[in-house]
Amino acid sequence: MTTRRYDKSERVELADEAVHWDLGSSVSYGEYLQLDKLLAAQKPLSSEHNEMLFIVVHQVSELWMRLMLHELTAALECVRRDDLDPALKMLARISRTQTQLISVWDVLSTMTPFEYTAFRNALGRSSGFQSLQYRLLEFLFGNKNAEMLAVHQRDAHAYETLQRALASPSLYDEVLRLLSRRGYGIPQDYLARDFSEPYRASKQVAGAWLGVYHNAETGWDLYELAERL
Repeated sequence: MTTRRYDKSERVELADEAVHWDLGSSVSYGEYLQLDKLLAAQKPLSSEHNEMLFIVVHQVSELWMRLMLHELTAALECVRRDDLDPALKMLARISRTQTQLISVWDVLSTMTPFEYTAFRNALGRSSGFQSLQYRLLEFLFGNKNAEMLAVHQRDAHAYETLQRALASPSLYDEVLRLLSRRGYGIPQDYLARDFSEPYRASKQVAGAWLGVYHNAETGWDLYELAERL
């Protein structure tokens, strides 16, 4: 084995870089991101080495879902205001975020079932099924099921948050209202329905979407919205 000698000429020159060595009263990188709290939030319940991976993967997943909820709630508000340009940007960002959310599980796949069972008992009855953010995303995207509230009954804040989301229009419901405002024939019972119930397919709604595609040149924003959905 040979060791390569360090050549000072290869040193990165920082003279021309905008590096602030003295922060004074400014907020530092770590303070801005609250890294002291973030990096102290991993609390393994066992002595197993692989539990840290399990915790980090799930925390990263929750952070990506946090961003998705931030973008989705803003996109919903934009659709309500008929302001589609920013909504389209937000929906595109959600799609990219979903890709990252899915890819994080590739890292977890490096853990074998045997390694997982070594610490699973320490987790008790906790499960990803209990994720508040995951359930919120489901409801906001339109996958409504009142029975899913039961697992959150012990947390009053989570339960009330999900109750509101369950009873509120989903993204797709708001888009149908938008189509109605633009003159497309959406049945009234779809515009003022019980939003806590799952969506039912409609030939009239399908016909409205067909109209959107036929009129893409004059209603490009609706066509692009359809493609985002």
